[in-house]
Amino acid sequence: MRIDKFLKISRLIKRRTVANEACEKGRVLINGKIAKPSSEVKKGDILSITMGERILKAEVIDAESTHVPKEDAPLMYRQFDENTNA
Repeated sequence: MRIDKFLKISRLIKRRTVANEACEKGRVLINGKIAKPSSEVKKGDILSITMGERILKAEVIDAESTHVPKEDAPLMYRQFDENTNA
């Protein structure tokens, strides 16, 4: 699955256009490498998403589901921690 689509479906980022912009600005990493919006994400990948001062790190658990109810979206990933760049 494309990273921009995964971020939207998993609700880590609310809109796909915002996910696309975050990737284009280098704020999304897959396994430590800058992700383009079209980069493929798979189970076991580690994502790092910079949101202002925070860095969200998560492991992809499900990259196959394309329609996920809002309440089940957190089941698509396992969040590690939130850090600050300070």
